Amino acid sequence: MGMEAVATLTDSKLAANQVNGSFETRDKRMERYIKTMRQLTKSFKEFTIRQIPRSENRRADALRKLASTCFNYLSKKVLVEVLKERSIEEQQINTLRKAGPMWMTLLIDYLQQGILPNSHDEAMKIHIKAPVYVLINGERYRKGFATPWLICVDEAKGKEVLQEAHAGQAGAHEGAQALTGKVLWMDIYWPTAHQDASELTRACMECQIFSPVQENPPAPLSNISSPWPFYQWGRDIMRPFPEAPGKLKYVVVAVDYFTKWIEAEPLACITGRHIIKFV
Repeated sequence: MGMEAVATLTDSKLAANQVNGSFETRDKRMERYIKTMRQLTKSFKEFTIRQIPRSENRRADALRKLASTCFNYLSKKVLVEVLKERSIEEQQINTLRKAGPMWMTLLIDYLQQGILPNSHDEAMKIHIKAPVYVLINGERYRKGFATPWLICVDEAKGKEVLQEAHAGQAGAHEGAQALTGKVLWMDIYWPTAHQDASELTRACMECQIFSPVQENPPAPLSNISSPWPFYQWGRDIMRPFPEAPGKLKYVVVAVDYFTKWIEAEPLACITGRHIIKFV
């Protein structure tokens, strides 16, 4: 509107002094209002605000009372606008990023215009892959032998589908192999589907907490050859047990590798003399 100087009148002494900086603002919501107002007043060369008695501010008092009344009984001459959002709430702005080349860009160029890459190796790959793909009404499909044609999507869309299939309303937190098959049965395809499914399942906290415990040995087992009985023995000392009569709480065990013969003896304490006597 081209205004350079603005004078504001209010019947609230607290609000006027908080804007001027005379009073301290302790309420967090009021701080945001003051911050927003100071940003708006920077566009004016001159801005003043002062408090006047409520009797001299009848219009503002009428508007204040109007906010607490029902709008259905008002006259059509009274124009009322309801602000659904506060002025201090920040509006979310979604920035659109230009999509880069996807995994099927070269195939699309070849199928539509017959354009091949300059590299001989890349051109050969396109020649080999192209018969499997087809364009129908601008949509990209991958042919299957015994399955319907699969809709080709980019990696970002594929990861969204994986997330919904894995932990969405119909998700069951399957493993990577089952999750990949589930997505393929949804007639969706992209080349890194199994790799993305493996990364998703490894990063899922629920899958890590409730996954079955792996009982495989940490290292491959090796065979121990024993040519005849009692040629090789294995000995071990078992952990302390509740004390038995005679203060016995340890067990020393020896096993023959050939016959699996077991010898065991309870001990009160573990010393070299006791082990030698046992042997």
